[in-house]
Amino acid sequence: MSTNSSKYVRGRKFLVRETQSRIDIKGTFYNFLIQKNNYDKVYLDCIESTVSNLVQQQTSANKPGMLLGKIQSGKTRTFLGIMGLAYDNGYDAVVILTKGTKALVKQTIARLHQEFDGMLVRDNMRVYDIMTMPGNLSKWELHKKLAIVVKKETRNMDKLQQALFETYPQLKNKHILFIDDEADFASVSYENNTEKNIIEMRVIASKIDNIRANVAKGSYLQVTATPYSLYLQPEERRKNDFVKFEPVRPAFTTLVPIHDQYIGGNFYFDEAENPTSPAYYLYQEIKENDLAVMKKMDLRRVRKENVLAQNNLANVNKAVINFIVGSCIRRWQQHYLKEKQEKYAMVVHTERGKKAHDWQQQLIHRIIADLTKLAKSNDDLFTERIEESYHHLMKSVRLVDMPEPSFAEILKEVNEAFMEEMVIVSTVNSDKEVEELLDFTGQLQLRTPMNIFIGGQILDRGVTISNLTGFFYGRNPKSFQQDTVLQHSRMYGARSMEDMAVTRFYTTRNIYQVMERIHEFDTELREAFKKGHDQGVVFIQKDASNQIVPCSPNKILLSNIVTLKPHKRMLPVGFQTGYKTYISKPVEKISVILRETKKTSPGITDDAFLAPSNIVKEILSLIHATLQMEEGYEWDLQEYFSILDYITLDMEEKYVWLIVREGRNIKRIDSEGRFENAPDTPSGNKGELKVARELATDHPAIILLKQLGLEENGWRGTPFWWPIMVTPLHMDSTVYAKETIKQ
Repeated sequence: MSTNSSKYVRGRKFLVRETQSRIDIKGTFYNFLIQKNNYDKVYLDCIESTVSNLVQQQTSANKPGMLLGKIQSGKTRTFLGIMGLAYDNGYDAVVILTKGTKALVKQTIARLHQEFDGMLVRDNMRVYDIMTMPGNLSKWELHKKLAIVVKKETRNMDKLQQALFETYPQLKNKHILFIDDEADFASVSYENNTEKNIIEMRVIASKIDNIRANVAKGSYLQVTATPYSLYLQPEERRKNDFVKFEPVRPAFTTLVPIHDQYIGGNFYFDEAENPTSPAYYLYQEIKENDLAVMKKMDLRRVRKENVLAQNNLANVNKAVINFIVGSCIRRWQQHYLKEKQEKYAMVVHTERGKKAHDWQQQLIHRIIADLTKLAKSNDDLFTERIEESYHHLMKSVRLVDMPEPSFAEILKEVNEAFMEEMVIVSTVNSDKEVEELLDFTGQLQLRTPMNIFIGGQILDRGVTISNLTGFFYGRNPKSFQQDTVLQHSRMYGARSMEDMAVTRFYTTRNIYQVMERIHEFDTELREAFKKGHDQGVVFIQKDASNQIVPCSPNKILLSNIVTLKPHKRMLPVGFQTGYKTYISKPVEKISVILRETKKTSPGITDDAFLAPSNIVKEILSLIHATLQMEEGYEWDLQEYFSILDYITLDMEEKYVWLIVREGRNIKRIDSEGRFENAPDTPSGNKGELKVARELATDHPAIILLKQLGLEENGWRGTPFWWPIMVTPLHMDSTVYAKETIKQ
């Protein structure tokens, strides 16, 4: 899919566009790749549209061509196809700019050799790392198609400039395509941000443009998974006294198709609400204390002996055991179906420091050693732990159409895994260690059936990990930015639903909510972008005088944003009520306010009535005082007030629809041990969420559910109100920044 309006049809040999420009789609390289990869038509369209645009249009680091995909969604496969077609259409060399790790350079070179193997064997092309590129290439060698991999750092760029303009000046007469792989927001320079990496990327962008300007033809293509990067040099226009920010307008943009096996944020966050989907069981909540014990060895927190019985390590133990049991379930299924038995991976990513990684390796080694000891002695505790994991995992396994092993069969498989040392732990905290662990394809090598990798940001930077079914994550959300979060999300990518059934993601509620916010943000920006540049997204904040004002996108802190869209549902989750003595009066006061407000309402239906927004704020304040949020859960009352202020900003009379229901009797904890998050979904056509969405066209709606709060349902034996806000249908996509970056 392309945002470029020019259309085209296939000819026998050429892609013929309405502009009458033509590119050869039957050339040697492209034809080889088509036969090798069997691209679907949507990928061919994407590749051909991109190259056609590169041939036609002037591109630079400041006005690039843009290939926009999703994290681990097939972007590399697509841009390699673009390389092949570019070679057939006048480009002599492709310079691939990668993030700054040796491991990623090695992975990229391995992928090039794998993808273009036939062309390399036929002596049609050469692949080089700029830092090891020979200094004595002959004219004959330079006539080959060249692929040069360059790290995005100053020394590599200087070496590239030296190669092109000093060592091999004849390359200046070549047509060169620059592909900026994993181009995140830092690759787009913008003012008023002085972070070191931004400055360096601006320098690198300048060097790229200098090189591009001094060759016969130089084109520039950015490959990114973050549409946020398009908003950081905004063109703006005013609408109702607000600034609507529109994306940077690249020379052109093409969207990478999403393949059928892609698992991303939609599955991890949106599907997680569906109890009939394996995604419902993916997220496993851990506590801040679980992360604290992973920071460093502290014998006051963790004893070296009997780690399986320590409460502080309960969730770490569970994560390791679930990974092993889940791997055994999948390998049993593959053996049963006479398929190849795969090897599986788990990642532990909670700290950046080497000392923390060493401690975590000791800890997980001890867990495995203790489990092995119990297995050898046929201890009942071993059977109990494996059975608990088995029954938990089978809840999601049964949602996928696959053979179901008995517990006895899995217990036997797990015993064998420990007896045969099928579980190994590797620490990855340097380029050297990553290089040593890469296989011939450039991916982290899975040496045994079950591999646990411990590391920090070295694992973020595009390193591919296949068959990842366990992810124990704990990086500080206060420093989250979108590109960072997406790179941390190594669990995204091509995953089979059978593997997803045994996959588990462990993090704190706080981090999970931040990641969910960023997923919503990414999704809404992407949707706005697909609809066209005229859509834009509104960015807002509150100023010092408590007024809603525009907010520049480059100032937002992504861990503190709320993305609003039509008919979004918002409610507090993860709370206990106050005690009856303290909350009975405010609960009753709310009932009185509602009765009095309904009497004077300017709009009443059978199911709801309109209330002034100031009255609604008073009600929400009273409710807020009656609820006590649990660790990791938050109900930000000021955020709700700001959203109401924004939504009703242009209304002469600021009203909100109220849907009131009483006598509800919901449980506090659901059958999976989670806090209930769906009090508003009774059966029937008159369900209050359905009513709210029917009414919330121009005005927002708030559902107020009065719960009985019975002790047998986990509450404190006193009634309370539970509010749910629904945004109106007629509103622009909006990003509300609760906090901005101090500059």
